[in-house]
Amino acid sequence: MTRRLASILTAGLLAAALAGAALRPGVISEQSYRESVKFLAAPSLKGRLTGTPENEKAARWIAARFRELGLKPAPGQRDYFQRFEVTVSASLGKGNRLAESNGGGKPRALVAGQDFQPLNFSGNGRAAGEVVFAGYGITAPEYGYDDYAGIDAKGKIVLVLRHEPQEFDEKSPFAGRVYTSHAQVQNKAVNAKFHGAAAVLMVNDLPNHSGDEDRLDRFSGRVGPTSADIPFVQVRAAVAERWLERSGLSLKEWMEETDRTLKPRPAALAGLRVEVTADVVRRRSSSPNVAAYLPGETDESIIIGAHFDHLGLGEQSSMAPDQAGKAIHPGADDNASGTAGLLELAAYFAGRPKQKRGILFLAFSGEELGLIGSSFYVNHPLLPLEKTAAMINMDMIGRIQNGKVYVGGTGTGDSLKKILEESRAGSPLQFDFSDQGGYGSSDHFSFVNKQVPVLFFFSGLHADYHKPSDTWDKINAAAAAQLLEVVARVAERLAGAEPRPQYVRVQMPQQPAMAGSAGSGAWFGSVPDMGQSKDGFRLSDVMKGSPAEAAGLKGGDVIVEFDGKPISNLYDFTYALRAKKPGETVAVKYRRDGQVYETKATLRSRGQMR
Repeated sequence: MTRRLASILTAGLLAAALAGAALRPGVISEQSYRESVKFLAAPSLKGRLTGTPENEKAARWIAARFRELGLKPAPGQRDYFQRFEVTVSASLGKGNRLAESNGGGKPRALVAGQDFQPLNFSGNGRAAGEVVFAGYGITAPEYGYDDYAGIDAKGKIVLVLRHEPQEFDEKSPFAGRVYTSHAQVQNKAVNAKFHGAAAVLMVNDLPNHSGDEDRLDRFSGRVGPTSADIPFVQVRAAVAERWLERSGLSLKEWMEETDRTLKPRPAALAGLRVEVTADVVRRRSSSPNVAAYLPGETDESIIIGAHFDHLGLGEQSSMAPDQAGKAIHPGADDNASGTAGLLELAAYFAGRPKQKRGILFLAFSGEELGLIGSSFYVNHPLLPLEKTAAMINMDMIGRIQNGKVYVGGTGTGDSLKKILEESRAGSPLQFDFSDQGGYGSSDHFSFVNKQVPVLFFFSGLHADYHKPSDTWDKINAAAAAQLLEVVARVAERLAGAEPRPQYVRVQMPQQPAMAGSAGSGAWFGSVPDMGQSKDGFRLSDVMKGSPAEAAGLKGGDVIVEFDGKPISNLYDFTYALRAKKPGETVAVKYRRDGQVYETKATLRSRGQMR
């Protein structure tokens, strides 16, 4: 951080401290709760996107609040920050090149930004070689369709079309007007890589979209999916059609015939060689989790957590796409509401007698990018996880409607439901224990995968979710304060003298948010490590009774090959699994403690989960 930026942040913190309502030790205050939400969701924080100065400003403001309460950093830490690296954006570098040559002549350079452009998930590097036309770049055995049948793509540059065949035929096995997953450009990249391609050139299928212009996609600076590992570049349709015509192919006629027969005709493009270099710069930045510790009488502890990051200008996961990149997404409910609750509970316990177990108050960053902050914490814990009795997570607790609160994770500890039932006595709120397992897309998920009992408090989705309209004035501070009174009683029980809850490994719900479980196809039972990883697909856990468990896999293993396909990341694994059917036995190679092992797994259907 520059000295100038540090000065700006310090001045901003000073002004915020003077403007906000003071936290009162021993008290949960509706007024200070509202003021905390208002500060975190203020326009000056620009949506608190992970890796930005505004996210850093929010982190330092949270730390200042902890300091005001007299809370100390975690044992062994010099300050309140646990920093991790995260990829926050992508941009085009200066080294993007594409040149064509025919018959050994001098290569002809094409113009970057005019004739071609990499996509933001493209792998970096140079590739040179012959070009093969692989239609839509799809291998779909379930539809009896394979654009790669009859061609050798190994080491070649593969030219593919956007979308999929029979795009406007409602009777098509490809689902007609609703695109299947095979149309996704990331899946085209993985399929090309599995067929040994050195690079992919994609062209718009303009004959099916005659009203569209022949133009390149606007390069997205958003953090894209995991890198495709090989260059993935879009070329103008005019360029691709010129290449095809030299080999006697008409793009329009090829598409019409393929739509009619569903029998693609891949082809090598005679004499055409291409040199392509992709240069996508991915900016990495440091972002902090913010942790403060209240010691107990023993070395055991509990964690109370909430994430404080949000979407910035909607670069990530905006539900208002017309405003993405243009309007601040303030994230008042998601999750200034939970962070404000974390601060109120820190104030409450700062004014209470010492508990048997210590309490770590933990504000996460990187949640919106894929639970990155909490995943980093559980893999680099500030306090031993085996000494962590439970984790309480609050995410979107500020829009309680009709007094109803959803609670997840009650089944992950043998005494959690009883503690919650007794702690809510006298509360006007209604608690729905619909999710017993603690799985889901918030930070408690990282802890349950490490066998830490969890409770997750959530007030439900609403029309402003992930939109610029999620503003502080819509927060129901009175109801949130009522919920925090209950959470405080739960935390007192968990931090108190009674026995710690014993972890219970529960069955995954029917609609888990993880790889290898979606749809009606083959089920493997893997639970991904949501932190950023490369050189394989890292597991944080495997589901009880799953094919993965039966094959001997466990949390921490890294799958590097599945059914003979090299696996670099979650996208590779998901694509490889999607091609399999229940009942098939596949070979799996995985890395554990630096050694590579091989096992076999017999896949099952989701209907065989129980």
